[in-house]
Amino acid sequence: MKVKWGILGTANIARWGMIPGMKKADNCELYAIAGRSIEKANKYKEDYGFEKAYGSYDELLDDPEVQAVYIPLPNDIHIKWVKEALKKKKHVLCEKPLALNAKEVKEMFDTARENGVYLMEAYAYLHSPYIASLKEDVKSGIIGEVDYMESAFITQGYKEDFRLHKELGGGAMYDLGCYCTTMFLSLTDSDPVFVKADAEFSDLGVDLNTAAILKFENGIRASFNVGMILGENTNSRFDRLFIHGSKGSIRSEVEYNQEGEVSYKIYTNDGVIERKVTNPHNYSLEIEQMGRCILSEEKPFITEEFSLKNAKLIDMVLSEIGFY
Repeated sequence: MKVKWGILGTANIARWGMIPGMKKADNCELYAIAGRSIEKANKYKEDYGFEKAYGSYDELLDDPEVQAVYIPLPNDIHIKWVKEALKKKKHVLCEKPLALNAKEVKEMFDTARENGVYLMEAYAYLHSPYIASLKEDVKSGIIGEVDYMESAFITQGYKEDFRLHKELGGGAMYDLGCYCTTMFLSLTDSDPVFVKADAEFSDLGVDLNTAAILKFENGIRASFNVGMILGENTNSRFDRLFIHGSKGSIRSEVEYNQEGEVSYKIYTNDGVIERKVTNPHNYSLEIEQMGRCILSEEKPFITEEFSLKNAKLIDMVLSEIGFY
């Protein structure tokens, strides 16, 4: 069986990430695309093989054949279109960050429950075998008790992009920091109890570069640095993950959502282990997992509890840097 999917919007991430992933997913039917103009939607239909194209999001949501929708719209309108889709009894996979604050996240999941459909936040990288391997090594005790973690995700600036505008939910924390916070939360399984952060702001009021130190309930400390500062419209980026434990450490420079063979190194008193992992297309893994949920086989991998915990952590950081 296959799930009939619709996409609300013709965002770049749909073009280079989700649509290729959908084409590789065994349980996905690439059914409908909606744009702000029928011309753009028809271009996507022609280029990628959608069965239907719509010139408005409402038209797609009114199509009874659509079972689930993927939403890659600007952050500030996630809540509007997620709730609209849920009320039309469509299952929803929404790009990260799901919402601009924890209050909106709770509203969305409440709406999903009221309408008997699934909602999942789209962190494709968390579905990868790379993350599963990292978590397994941490859990195994090979580096002992974890006491400190560090992550960085630095990417290019933009000449013109919604991420440059505060009113559209832009900024480094929403766009990049959410990767670091979800990485920490997936590895610690603990609540943050302390946050200290600062940021460099643009003339338009978004954080271009944000740094934070955290402490979790279980005693683990962490720090991260995220920024859009490497130049304008380049392909440059810098990714880093470091996990320190009582018996060793793990170091990785694997890019978030990287496909293909990736590796990280484990350092212990006995020597260095290079762990090699083959990552399929993460967006394909994500869409297949959501499809299995819809076909009553399992529950969403990115849970409501996880999304709400992450939203609360992002709220704490944004409050610290004076974003609100």
